[in-house]
Amino acid sequence: MPRLIDRIHQVELGNLTQFTQLCQELDLPYFLMGGSLLGAIRHQGFIPWDDDVDVGLLRDDYDRFIAQAPAALANTHYFLQTPASDQNYALSYAKLLDRNTYIEEKNNVNNARKGIFIDIFPLDRIPLETSAQREQLGKFQLLNTRLLLQLRYHLVDNPLRKLQSPLTGQQIAAATDLKNQREAVMTQYQDDDQLPQVKNLASQYAYDKEIYDVKELTDLIPVPFEQLTVQVPRNYDKILQRLYGDYLTLPPESQRTEKHLERVIMDNQVFTD
Repeated sequence: MPRLIDRIHQVELGNLTQFTQLCQELDLPYFLMGGSLLGAIRHQGFIPWDDDVDVGLLRDDYDRFIAQAPAALANTHYFLQTPASDQNYALSYAKLLDRNTYIEEKNNVNNARKGIFIDIFPLDRIPLETSAQREQLGKFQLLNTRLLLQLRYHLVDNPLRKLQSPLTGQQIAAATDLKNQREAVMTQYQDDDQLPQVKNLASQYAYDKEIYDVKELTDLIPVPFEQLTVQVPRNYDKILQRLYGDYLTLPPESQRTEKHLERVIMDNQVFTD
């Protein structure tokens, strides 16, 4: 019988296929990031114990994708989850959800729409000065934290949560304002095309580890990922060394664990490890 992680991977491959086809139709260059980039290079597909997919686009391309993809997805079982398309969604980047599935995430309880997903990150221009970088990141993190609180994101479930009344129109409006403020902080340097570096401000890695030269993310090559062919930066070796050091060496078995999903509903069945 397939393991939960294998079932998740199969659905995520469908999400990734839909995403890459849309990018091709819209002529948008995308690239794998983080653990998905590592998986593509080290495993020619998923890291066997990793349960998510990370892709990125430069901000202008990301904005085009967010604007044009929903119409293309209208007659599919996929939903493009963004701060605008889901009023209960607090994160700063998009997810492409399979609407035929339902998930419960580890240490992440909220009222946003749920389904097996891939993460789609915007890469934004950043200033060169360290002090300005710290200021931008600090503002972003403060607004992000306020949104998580406003939209009732919790690490663990609480029986009293179900007794809470829905957010009021005033509370939703306040969250929308915070979302707009956060995006303004993320994109505040976007018009300065002389700035050579971009960053995923929502990155889980230390700040300096996921700074890219724009040139790195526009020079892309095709590589295999399971049965798909996907795009990665030609400079993947230096990128992966920055992120992971000796990235070709497998971590200890004790660290080979799924990070995100603990319960999945699909095909009218409930699956857990």
